[in-house]
Amino acid sequence: MAKVSPRVQRVADQLQRELATLIQLEVSDPRVGMVSVTGVRVSRDLAYADVYVTVMGSVDGDTGLAPGVPLEKAGEMDKLEIEASIKALNSAAGFLRTLLSKRLSLRITPKLTFHYDESVARGQYLSSLIDRALAEDSEHDS
Repeated sequence: MAKVSPRVQRVADQLQRELATLIQLEVSDPRVGMVSVTGVRVSRDLAYADVYVTVMGSVDGDTGLAPGVPLEKAGEMDKLEIEASIKALNSAAGFLRTLLSKRLSLRITPKLTFHYDESVARGQYLSSLIDRALAEDSEHDS
């Protein structure tokens, strides 16, 4: 994989900061819930940007489920909510690109494509596996 130039990295960092603010303040689509921009990867010619986001669901107590959702449907509902948020963000990409062009002094404002970043969910899953293994290990020692 080719090394990313410092300028491309600076533009990606600036896009990440600006998009986090713009999504929070300017996007009024109800399908877009609590979204966190975790990373931006910009092409070498600065024409395209892949924006990676995580979607925080609406929680109900300790279960982490939307209100009224049975436990067995949790995975399906989360996936549907994530897909709806990503679809809404991709439909608002042109609007966000216009706002970015006004805020940034770039000759070309990159075309935005939003993707779900699974690294946070994967990290939580691995952490839960480690916690479970430690709990089972402590039970065997007792």
